[in-house]
Amino acid sequence: MSDDITISLQEAETLSKKVLIKNGFSQAHADAITKSVLAAQRDECHSHGLYRLIGCVQTALNGGVDTDAEPSITDQAASVVKVNANKGCSLLSFELGKPMLIEKAKANGIAALAINNSFHFSALWSEVEALSAEGLVALAMTPSHAFVAPAGGTLPLLGTNPIAFSWPRPDGTPYTFDFATSVVARGEIELHRRAGKSIPHGWAINDEGKATTDPVAALAGAMLPFGSYKGSALSTMVELLAGPLIGDLLGHETQAANAEKTGKPFHGELIIAMSPEAFLGSQAESHLKHAEVLFDSILGQGARLPSQRRFEARERSHANGVTFPKALYDELNALAS
Repeated sequence: MSDDITISLQEAETLSKKVLIKNGFSQAHADAITKSVLAAQRDECHSHGLYRLIGCVQTALNGGVDTDAEPSITDQAASVVKVNANKGCSLLSFELGKPMLIEKAKANGIAALAINNSFHFSALWSEVEALSAEGLVALAMTPSHAFVAPAGGTLPLLGTNPIAFSWPRPDGTPYTFDFATSVVARGEIELHRRAGKSIPHGWAINDEGKATTDPVAALAGAMLPFGSYKGSALSTMVELLAGPLIGDLLGHETQAANAEKTGKPFHGELIIAMSPEAFLGSQAESHLKHAEVLFDSILGQGARLPSQRRFEARERSHANGVTFPKALYDELNALAS
């Protein structure tokens, strides 16, 4: 008997919304969250797919997110839009702030969307790809809770602090990357724990500052930044740009939601959008084509572009549905009922 199950994208969408609405999320939040987790599941990014619904529900039960919050939008400046999530999930704030961000970027060449006071759990690539689909170059970042030790340190201080970038291409498939500034996303360690598997050496240290391959010890200790001091510096940059610059908290000033309801999981996100047309005018098309020289040269060496595997997975999922552990499917159905 297989340990996996395959369902259609429509079935996955229905299941996601059912789980969220059953557990108190408004229709607007359920729609925005489902859009993100379904995109991740479709692209076989399992750590940010349907599995994340369990964390959303648990966070809600622990008082770590307002499931019915209505974001407040402020036209802050000519090139700045701010959205206060009001302790709701960041995804609805992005959806509501996106139209003004696009308008400002196309009018001024560059614009920023600052999301404050939000619960954030999702992959960033779906957000920057939504902007590159509009012909914009996009960059996004957010700090997380203190899970990562700075290079040379032994205690959690920095977040996993992901950065995502998307560049629109003439063929419709953007150049996109999205990575944590830790060696790996925390969700990957959690998935190893759930599967009872060891993690690779170099991902994390235990609570005594010693290297570990035990995912339980890693989650109790600290994750490591990629590239030692380089990853640590990039992580610090994310803390500053998506924290104090937009009037929000540093990662270590937040805490995950907990059963005692003392957690403070709310923090900021910064999304920057740039318009090639505003920068280049009538020459935009030729310069975007010029960028293809770089991508062709990378592929010409037998290397791959970031997200290539995601786009291949996307085609499979549209044709065959999404496959994931049956145990997760059963768990989600239990939450939905």
